[in-house]
Amino acid sequence: MKIEEQKELVSGFKHLELLANQVVEGFISGMHKSPFHGFSAEFAEHKVYNSGESTKHIDWKLFAKTDRLYTKKYEEETNLRCHLIIDNSSSMHYPKLKSDEPFFHNKIGFSVLASAVLMNLLKKQRDAVGLSVYSDNYEYYAPEKGSDRHHRMILNKLEDLLEKPKVSKNTDTVTFLHQIAEKIHRRSMIVLFTDMFQTANSEALFNALQHLKHNKHKVVVFHVIDKQTEVNFNFDNAPRKFIDLETGEQINIFADTIKDVYEEKVNDYFKTLAMTCAQNRIKYVPVAVEESFEKILTTYLVEKQMFG
Repeated sequence: MKIEEQKELVSGFKHLELLANQVVEGFISGMHKSPFHGFSAEFAEHKVYNSGESTKHIDWKLFAKTDRLYTKKYEEETNLRCHLIIDNSSSMHYPKLKSDEPFFHNKIGFSVLASAVLMNLLKKQRDAVGLSVYSDNYEYYAPEKGSDRHHRMILNKLEDLLEKPKVSKNTDTVTFLHQIAEKIHRRSMIVLFTDMFQTANSEALFNALQHLKHNKHKVVVFHVIDKQTEVNFNFDNAPRKFIDLETGEQINIFADTIKDVYEEKVNDYFKTLAMTCAQNRIKYVPVAVEESFEKILTTYLVEKQMFG
């Protein structure tokens, strides 16, 4: 689903579940045109009842509506556990949105909707989902479960991340990734949304990511960025004041005087992250708030197949 279509579908985060469902349904409907068409069969929740089959899994509510017999395809126990982690530090609330912009055009909004989209997919496949949120403290934890009530509780928390006023909060990724790792005991897929802004050195960060891999977990890091300004450094040639959202540190510069050096440094940083994650068998995926959610969904499906 294109960003323009997402904008037209809903404005505001009060329809987070609806928007997530529409993103997933749009993705599924387009699967037959993509290399991932083989996954589409996973999403059919009912099949026509054939005479002689067990009646145990007949969906009687659907029968009452359609007068036809269908059986539910997903009565087996959960086959995947997924724990979503969201960095909620102040830098994730960049860029500041204009009044007519959708909430998912900044990093926290994008991460919240992406999480809701993955939750929708997990729910369709009868998988369990948990959630952790951190900034300068461990803000929220919910273990992996698959019930409707549990999904509603997590969706409410995701909406809270968008509603609550933003205050200056630093990132302590290393500390809280270690704490989260200690909480996840059963083998799970762990999905982290972060802009990778952190004060700890790279070795400490990757030690924390490695800790997440204990107990044979699979770790996927979605590096969330605003590509236009944080990667391409697209600013006009006017004097500008740049403010660190977490420390409050300020610097006055002409953007075009440092554009080339800035872009080189950022590209080097991205390459280092990608290489180090690859060496540690951590899936690293940069995602831009300007993009659709297709990369996130296809990454999840491929990694799930490999997870086994």
